[in-house]
Amino acid sequence: MPWDAWIRTVEVEPSLYAADFARLGEQVDVLLRTGARAFHFDVGDGHFVPPITVGPVVLQSIADQVHREGGVLDCHLMIEEPQRHFAAIRAAGGDSVTVHYEVCAEPGSVLALARENGFEGVGLAFNPETSPQAVAAVAEGFDLVNCMSVHPGYSGQAFLEGSVERVKQLRALLPLSTHIQVDGGLDFDNIRSVYDAGADLLVAGSSIFGREDLPRSYRRLVAALA
Repeated sequence: MPWDAWIRTVEVEPSLYAADFARLGEQVDVLLRTGARAFHFDVGDGHFVPPITVGPVVLQSIADQVHREGGVLDCHLMIEEPQRHFAAIRAAGGDSVTVHYEVCAEPGSVLALARENGFEGVGLAFNPETSPQAVAAVAEGFDLVNCMSVHPGYSGQAFLEGSVERVKQLRALLPLSTHIQVDGGLDFDNIRSVYDAGADLLVAGSSIFGREDLPRSYRRLVAALA
């Protein structure tokens, strides 16, 4: 089965960076029962992005729970030298891995190493200051491209103006078989415009976990795409 068989027409991916870590397993369970199938798992190293975030130990703590329900863990490495951590992320239960264009001098080599470590799904993310054209030029072989709509590192940031246009440009440059992911600031008022621009993997953090009723928040985002 291909790595992306879990993707329906479009997926809203709850971003676990915004979760309440005192209730992480409980919140994951609620969202699985609500219909979420892909969970976005951010790793920050304090170098490429300012904060140090969660890592393989936390990933492992929820991996069995997610996999039992047919879900996947989509891991976004906001770190320098991401290839050093592929084995640990895979062993902890990561299903796909995304690295940043800005830290990969040879994206093709990093892609090959990710495949060697067992990742069938491999993504290439890029920051708002990086042009879609530069990323598309080296994206061959990657399964998804993550167009960041905030500066990576902190949850809860506002969606950056111009992000929809960047998604449109990216969609025109990539083959249709390459998924486009958008990460940062997505909410009920902008998620549809990003989808219409060509993205089919939509990462939502505060717009789900920042509200009391997680099922209702998730369903509202999905409904906005109907």
